[in-house]
Amino acid sequence: MSQNDMKIALVHGDSHPVSTAVKQLIGLYDFVSIEEADVIVALGGDGYMLHLLHELLEIDKPIFGLNLGTVGFLLNEFSSDNLADRINDAIPFHMKPLRMTAITFTGEKTEALAFNEVSLLRETRQTAKIKIFIDDKLRLAELACDGVLVSTPAGSTAYNLSAHGPIIPMHADILALTPISAFRPRRWRGALTSQSAKILFEINEPEKRPVSAVADIIEVRNVKSVYIEQDQKNVKTLLFDKEHTLEERILNEQFIS
Repeated sequence: MSQNDMKIALVHGDSHPVSTAVKQLIGLYDFVSIEEADVIVALGGDGYMLHLLHELLEIDKPIFGLNLGTVGFLLNEFSSDNLADRINDAIPFHMKPLRMTAITFTGEKTEALAFNEVSLLRETRQTAKIKIFIDDKLRLAELACDGVLVSTPAGSTAYNLSAHGPIIPMHADILALTPISAFRPRRWRGALTSQSAKILFEINEPEKRPVSAVADIIEVRNVKSVYIEQDQKNVKTLLFDKEHTLEERILNEQFIS
């Protein structure tokens, strides 16, 4: 698509640096509504991008992020120059989320998507006790822990990495299953599964040892069971500068001390 033909929408967060950048870009480019646009330019940080992915689930248009946050792992370096050229030359990455189905111990059911991870966390001083099934087979009868998470490759450098989980290359067909402060089995470091794996967590003593489940930005408290599988429908496309793709960033993260 030529620069003259490209229609760009601008969406943004609300921090002071973002407001300044918005004024700068509006003075240089003619933006259109999201409905009219071929591509969406997003200004903010990783948190804003994560919210945006959920807000635009029904809109099948690529997103080119410009970082005005702290890390900006899911965005590109901010510059007001040659925006259409950068978008034309960008490398797409298709993000497939996880679908969480959480059932509370009162029987309420909640479904939510996660582009980064689904995490289970103890709600009180009591250690969580969690049973783990993969593809209908019991793999761990009881994990005593602060919690456990399932991470996508895109989310492997976020909470998963902080919990000492592995960094996953973007094109690997892998999910990370990572314990959070495991007490028993003390030496269990987690597992890697295929992205096609069906993962089920069942909470032992859910009323005595309450656990919450979080899919990116959606939290469900007092869960009894949490089922996780890859969602094939709600795929979102992020665009990255060709000299600094998401694959390259994840590779670089593995050599940072």
